Amino acid sequence: MVNVISDTSFLIHLATHRIKNIDSIETDIGPLSFIVPEIVKKELVHLSDDPDKKTISDQTLDFIKNFKTNEIDGSDADSAILEYIKKNRCIVATMDRELKNKIKQSGSSILSIHNDRIILEN
Repeated sequence: MVNVISDTSFLIHLATHRIKNIDSIETDIGPLSFIVPEIVKKELVHLSDDPDKKTISDQTLDFIKNFKTNEIDGSDADSAILEYIKKNRCIVATMDRELKNKIKQSGSSILSIHNDRIILEN
């Protein structure tokens, strides 16, 4: 089982779009376990305070309620995730282009969504 650290942008996309290859992802990439950092959960709760983002935030929080969480925390999600992967090489799931570049520089892999399909980027 490969643990995948998931950021806010990825989880929102996963919760609000139909992903074409979600049923075959384990065949394509292998068994995955999506992990939600505490800081990402806090970000989603904070987004639900914004009337424009409340619906997608609540939908995402409901979608991830049975996902595993971990202790990754800090002042902002991107920095906390980057700090974590420096010590623990793992795959990070994100849609954020800037974060993707930083993850690639650290030598870790990225799970992303492109054309409504989950893809693994190296």
